[in-house]
Amino acid sequence: MKQLTQKEEEIMERVWEHGPMQVRELQALYPEPQPHVNTLATLVKILEEKGFLGHKALTARCFQYFARISREDYRGGSLANVVNKFFGHSYMSAVSALVKSEKISLDDLKELIRKVESSSAAATNS
Repeated sequence: MKQLTQKEEEIMERVWEHGPMQVRELQALYPEPQPHVNTLATLVKILEEKGFLGHKALTARCFQYFARISREDYRGGSLANVVNKFFGHSYMSAVSALVKSEKISLDDLKELIRKVESSSAAATNS
């Protein structure tokens, strides 16, 4: 999955939060000083080229943009990229690094294991 720049992520967060919109509607969601509409239009076009946004024509020159990928799918793909790039495709190595650097406690890890086991058992029983 392609990665997003900070500005592209800001746009995607607004689209995920508010749903399909036109570029001017997107601009209105920014605090002052708002980015120029042409700047946003360029970023939206890049997001379309990357496959994150799609559009439908409202009129001949007016488009409404919508997310083609969910926030959850993006997060999952981003996590996979980090694990693949920095931990040799090993989620175990990634979790181990979090524990070693004390970013996640052993108690948190045990709770996570309990949740995964519970959801796995529920899926098996369905």
